[in-house]
Amino acid sequence: MSPKIPVYLLKTKSSAGDHYEEKFSIPDGNGSEYEPEFVPVLEHQFDDQGMAKVRGILKNKQIGRTEGKQYGGMIFTSQRAVEAFTKLVEEGRGEDNWPYLQDIPVYSVGPATTRALKAVPQVPALQVFGEHTGNGETLAPYILDHYREWYKDRESVPPLLFLVGDKRRDIIPKVLTGAGWQLDEVVIYGTGEMKSFRDDFSQRLQTTADRPRRWVVVFSPSGCDSMLSALNLLDESSGKAKPKESKRSTYIATIGPTTRDHLIHNFGYEPEVSAEQPSPEGVWDVITGYRTLE
Repeated sequence: MSPKIPVYLLKTKSSAGDHYEEKFSIPDGNGSEYEPEFVPVLEHQFDDQGMAKVRGILKNKQIGRTEGKQYGGMIFTSQRAVEAFTKLVEEGRGEDNWPYLQDIPVYSVGPATTRALKAVPQVPALQVFGEHTGNGETLAPYILDHYREWYKDRESVPPLLFLVGDKRRDIIPKVLTGAGWQLDEVVIYGTGEMKSFRDDFSQRLQTTADRPRRWVVVFSPSGCDSMLSALNLLDESSGKAKPKESKRSTYIATIGPTTRDHLIHNFGYEPEVSAEQPSPEGVWDVITGYRTLE
């Protein structure tokens, strides 16, 4: 039997059962088996100022469908933002009807963020939309249509609250504000590379150095330089990737176009594959289908 193919997932394992682990723990139907392993890259810290601002908005009941509310809907494009929001919601548990958000649309960029939002402790549950979109480019026009319809009885739609991290793309704000809408972004968490990531990843790579094939799945532009360095793919003098060797055992997949383009534009490295949808199924499809391209 061929050895299992290591799949290094450069992310923190989700606490409530990680779907990437589940997906890569089954054979692919073509005789290959995989060995998923998580290597955390990022550490996140709640932003005190942003948390205080959103806490005040919730306490003062400024999000709702009725006229006069400060916001009529919310947008989330990361699980970390949902975690920060959930912390604020849990602080107010015990209050009647907390947190008063059952009548507004909450927009989510994909399945992982949607699952996190549906787990927010509110009864009745939040009304979450946009899971099928998969990225900001698709979510933004979806919001334009859906939110307009949600508030079709008004002359203009109420402002939207967008909870974000300190590193994010601006496609959603550009599209919505370009339509003349008010969108308020609140930075609710910060992100940085873990100091231990490079050494930790290097040590794990040593344990599979003899495998004929292994995959590295990159989920964020953060840590790409350390990832390439640990794989001995980075020319430290130029800061660019070394030319690919024709015979190699390590292949790189990205969660989507943002991380792929970051690798290409900043390091001159083109990953072997990039998921069409930022999901376990999307990553699984491009990795298991890569053989047909060889």
